[in-house]
Amino acid sequence: IALAISAFATQAQDLPHQLAPHEVPLIPAYKEGLAASARGITTPPPFAVRTMAEWEEVQTLVITWTSFPGILKQIVRYAVDECEVMIVCDDQAAVLSTLQNSSNGGPIANLDNVTFLEAPYNSIWMRDYGPECIYKNEVDSLFLLDWIYNRPRPLDNALSDEIATAKNIGIYSTTAAPWDLVHTGGNFMADGFGTAFSSNLVLDENGPNGDYNTTIRDAAGVDNVMQQFMGISPGRYIKMTTLPYDGIHHIDMHMKLIDEETLVIGQFPAGQSDGPQIETNLAGILSNYNSVFGTPYRIVRVPMPSSTGGAYPPSASYRTYANNIFINKTVLVPTYREQYDTTGLRILRESLPGYRVIGIDCDDSGNNIISQS
Repeated sequence: IALAISAFATQAQDLPHQLAPHEVPLIPAYKEGLAASARGITTPPPFAVRTMAEWEEVQTLVITWTSFPGILKQIVRYAVDECEVMIVCDDQAAVLSTLQNSSNGGPIANLDNVTFLEAPYNSIWMRDYGPECIYKNEVDSLFLLDWIYNRPRPLDNALSDEIATAKNIGIYSTTAAPWDLVHTGGNFMADGFGTAFSSNLVLDENGPNGDYNTTIRDAAGVDNVMQQFMGISPGRYIKMTTLPYDGIHHIDMHMKLIDEETLVIGQFPAGQSDGPQIETNLAGILSNYNSVFGTPYRIVRVPMPSSTGGAYPPSASYRTYANNIFINKTVLVPTYREQYDTTGLRILRESLPGYRVIGIDCDDSGNNIISQS
């Protein structure tokens, strides 16, 4: 077993956030195995559910220790000041050695808040395949919620159960018919009051052309599952046209809900890349929805950095400050080059008074992994 886990961890070094070409033939077997591997409680909670907002209290940050250890070490360095950091790995001693060596800012002195979970996994993208947090009676009892992961990575798909067991938290899941739902964390954000945002990817993957779904759902069917399992209010699941050049169609690559009334929106130079579709989607939101308090959404624009050569998608990888993560009073933000970082961090700090906004150097990764971890 130890060798099998180690082999999967080694393979995980090469798995991108998008579907890798060599994974396409794995999809049929993965889909077939989903029915036999339904996990958690697969019926809707028998109580009113509230999904946690982006900025609510965090007890534990979970990361999988695979690709980009230098970036992961930076994340751990700042997260331990705020909460427990659970590191899913296959070699605890090796991870400790990295955390205590002189690379990437030197040793992390205080590891009291670091715990380890030795469990199998396929990739680093915890934000996408990890569990969401839901509450019974507003804030009374915490449960986890797991969807079917939209990649043929069975170990990632099952890891939420391992986390729930380690934390002794009950877990519900949309992993079995008639309540099966394919979804991904990078394409979901909620305000804690029953409003949620996604791209139309969630409709595509649960419709007749989905690769992983057993039950075919239209928009109303998707909304019903989200209401039953996550408490998303009827008419408040806001879905937007997918962007032409964001190959994974995750909204966290270009927008972030930072409080109930404020959306951070990534801004490309006028007319370039995904900028026109982002603006069209934003206009649709502002024309049809107010915040849960009945106020118009406040929009904070933050520039989308270009590549070193000045290119934007599709000619370059996505670089974005919107793909950040709240860890209680600290917000970790991907950074790339000072030319853009100074402006991006200034805008976020002005928009988040009282928070410690920390840049994490991600330019060597070719993409951002902060919120994905």
